[in-house]
Amino acid sequence: MVSSLSKLPRPVFNTVYAFPPNRDTLGGTAYLLLEETGNLLIDCPAWDEGNTEFLKRQGVRWLLLTHRGGMGKVKDIQQALNCEVVIQEQEAYLLPGLTLTPFEQEFRFSPHCQAIWTSGHSPGSACLYCDYEGGILFTGRHLLPNQQGEPVPLRISKTFHWKRQIESARALGDRFSAATLSHICPGANTGFLRGQRSIDRAYERLAAIDWQAHLSMKPML
Repeated sequence: MVSSLSKLPRPVFNTVYAFPPNRDTLGGTAYLLLEETGNLLIDCPAWDEGNTEFLKRQGVRWLLLTHRGGMGKVKDIQQALNCEVVIQEQEAYLLPGLTLTPFEQEFRFSPHCQAIWTSGHSPGSACLYCDYEGGILFTGRHLLPNQQGEPVPLRISKTFHWKRQIESARALGDRFSAATLSHICPGANTGFLRGQRSIDRAYERLAAIDWQAHLSMKPML
């Protein structure tokens, strides 16, 4: 482990903390959601001394993995925090020997929060929705900010199924409304938010996406 002086998670909302980008997950951003029924860690933060101490103080009941690239040091985290690892069933095989809670379509953590299967970026990609702050969607790498800070699906060389990712993203727009979705907390590219800690006006921005134009996009390197 490195020094406890490493950067600590910062608050996004009163009940949400964002961790610094994690090298183990190719710069992924993990989040901690404080819940009365048990705190929820979304993807794996860097497993250093500062983050370990922070999470042990807060306590973690669940760890949701939104895609296979967000796994990081999941074994060490589960052993240290004694948390339940929740993952979409198609990616559970990637973690042999761990105690897992796989789900198919959705998994409800509490009356306020549920995981939603959004296949495309990887076979078992998932988002987490909670109804706090007007509705927050934690998107992993399913939807990321582009250079203008707009939420978009990004096609990369490792994208599992681009058309399916577009369909999953479009379905999220159909699922929510301006009254139920106000913020997106992306799992990477957070530098493009330019000091903002979430993507606001989330439903409005999703509704403005030209999905047909995205279908013809070529993969990024």
